Amino acid sequence: MIIQTKEISKRFGEIIALDAVNFEIEAGEVVVIIGPSGSGKSTLLRCLNGLEKTDSGEIVIDGIKLDKDKSSIHKVREELGMVFQEFNLFPHLSVLGNLCLAQEAVRKRSKPDSEKISLELLKKVGLLDKKNSFPNQLSGGQQQRVAIARALAMNPRIMLFDEPTSALDPEMIGEVLEVMKNLAKEGMTMLVVTHEIGFAREVAKRIIFMDQGKIIEEGKTEDILNSPQNPRTIAFLSKVLK
Repeated sequence: MIIQTKEISKRFGEIIALDAVNFEIEAGEVVVIIGPSGSGKSTLLRCLNGLEKTDSGEIVIDGIKLDKDKSSIHKVREELGMVFQEFNLFPHLSVLGNLCLAQEAVRKRSKPDSEKISLELLKKVGLLDKKNSFPNQLSGGQQQRVAIARALAMNPRIMLFDEPTSALDPEMIGEVLEVMKNLAKEGMTMLVVTHEIGFAREVAKRIIFMDQGKIIEEGKTEDILNSPQNPRTIAFLSKVLK
């Protein structure tokens, strides 16, 4: 198992964001997390890469136990790439500069090596011709593809996606999902929070349904989408599958 959580909980004041969450993900597996807003999906991803600290429980990423020691957080983040709703690109850097920065600063790669890897990844996401453009010269879909390429440049073993298409216009969603589908075909371990049920049906091996900080139901994609068992899962899917 490349990701394991054991009874992880997280509160924000009186709000219980995560309530004794347990799950496991195998290497190479694509798992989609669905659920209503405020169900704890994004908090779960942020806890996995140390952006939020759990109040209790245990997280193990590729054999590394995530604890309050900063060295463990750094080790885990070397294994994880994360793509957010917002693109979080540096506006003062070109597309190529955005991809090279962390490689040189964190991976300690030389500038030529960083540029070579960056150009290969820009070609992979269909944006080689935009290498010298700045973020404000790109569409939302293009910016998100740059963000994915930037995460991949760090050679992660796992990719976390937090609603990567929710800030995009409808016509731009497909181009981002296509990049993600290709990653799945290549065997990348992916944990994806999304409302794109069509993507989940096509790519995910399993679906996890969360509500009120808990995993309410999980199982094979076709089982969850075609014959959910929990009334809350049934109610949620009846709205999103219309």
